[in-house]
Amino acid sequence: MEYNKEILNRLKRIEGQVRGSIRLIEEQDECKSVVTQLSAIRSAVDRAIALIVSKNLEQCLINDLHQGRETSQAVNEAVELLVKSRK
Repeated sequence: MEYNKEILNRLKRIEGQVRGSIRLIEEQDECKSVVTQLSAIRSAVDRAIALIVSKNLEQCLINDLHQGRETSQAVNEAVELLVKSRK
């Protein structure tokens, strides 16, 4: 799969959020602020995973269609990846 700049930018934003969370903890900030930041990180990671899986699925489906193959395996693998990411 070819990763684009959008995915890289998302991960860099997440990296910044993690650094911010570490700073909050080092500064002994209140629990609510830390949990809010960590929740935002979890949500951002979930969106990044979904984007990566959807882009990969799109590429796999296009390749399968061009090669005359059944597409259900690519769809099943994408669903498995999403389910696995939530365990």
